[in-house]
Amino acid sequence: MSAEMTGLRVIEVGSFVAAPFAGLTLAQMGAEVIRVDPPGGASDFKRWPLAQSGASLFWSNLNKGKKSVVIDFRRPEGRELLKSLIVAPGSSAGIVIDNLVGRSRVEHDELAALRSDVISAHVEGRADGRPAVDYTINAEVGLPLMTGPAEVQSPINHVLPAWDLLTGMTVAMSVLAATRNREATGQGARLEIALADVALAGIGTLGWLAEADLAGRARPRHGNHMFGSFGVDFQTSDGRRVMVVALTEGQWRALCRVTQTVELFAELEKVLQADLQQEADRYRLRETIAAILGPWFEGREFGTVCRLLDEAHVLWSPYRDTAEVAALAKSDPLGIADVVDQPGIGPMLATGRPLRWDGKKVGPSVSSALGADTTEVLAEVLSLSRSDIHRLIDDEIVALPDASELLA
Repeated sequence: MSAEMTGLRVIEVGSFVAAPFAGLTLAQMGAEVIRVDPPGGASDFKRWPLAQSGASLFWSNLNKGKKSVVIDFRRPEGRELLKSLIVAPGSSAGIVIDNLVGRSRVEHDELAALRSDVISAHVEGRADGRPAVDYTINAEVGLPLMTGPAEVQSPINHVLPAWDLLTGMTVAMSVLAATRNREATGQGARLEIALADVALAGIGTLGWLAEADLAGRARPRHGNHMFGSFGVDFQTSDGRRVMVVALTEGQWRALCRVTQTVELFAELEKVLQADLQQEADRYRLRETIAAILGPWFEGREFGTVCRLLDEAHVLWSPYRDTAEVAALAKSDPLGIADVVDQPGIGPMLATGRPLRWDGKKVGPSVSSALGADTTEVLAEVLSLSRSDIHRLIDDEIVALPDASELLA
């Protein structure tokens, strides 16, 4: 485990992607992250994809390196126990990340009454409290109507929960900023991060809102063409596809050289009064450029295309399915993926943190079985006695893991 943030303790009470991803990010940086779930797990505990054992690969990977505690915080005594965990003493404690709604949520003011410097980060769908998820937010910020072939009229969703992941990173960064501010001023913070705001900020930062506002219309679909420059996919003679991009003048020249089209494009520039060294002209003439380059790719097998593009230093990548990606990640000695022995699943390919600190990488950790750290956390953080913990177990306020969850 990384030691960059050793001593920082964060209580996480969330489910699905954004809040758990924030906790995972902090855990991979060395923080002690304690995830608290209700008995039986939160609503994402059995979320697909699943292992053959029925355990959730989704849950196990989003909660790597965290401690797992089960508390029935829907009951009054359990709620008080959760609050005690959050406001437990310590200069690097008193931090909570949640995405709870309704009566299950512990409000910031409740916590601040117990610990004035508490830091609470609440993830919500919208700033007004209404629910939202990545798929609904993505629909309303216009991306599915920018995606896909130009002739398609219906929206095309994509499968990456980009706003969830970006929200999680925003939460993690906000918690660190609030922690630094607390160290300087002694003040806590109420942080509220809405998925809808993160998405709107994202497309606004890229200039997409300004573009639509100034043009008075939405951006049309361009299929697999890259917007604003030249980039598109090509098919090789054996049916594989590659994505080729020419953002810079150097990349454009490299692509022309390897495809032996330097003179052809020079003539085209004269005829069309264009300068293909300029990104704007490459974008404007993207269809023509693709039509000229296509036969070069179609006349060569995938392996030959890969070798020639690499030798020419062209910016490109092959299209791969996730099975290919997993196999490559598993065999890459320099990568961040490795196989861990995950309780309830067995051998599982997982990823470590996507950061190398002073050239060092940190590999993946396992995820604790649901409730596996309940006894340890209650004893160490709240100094509860063994008899106190047994009473909580007997009263079903807290729970330990089912034996089956510990078996691979």
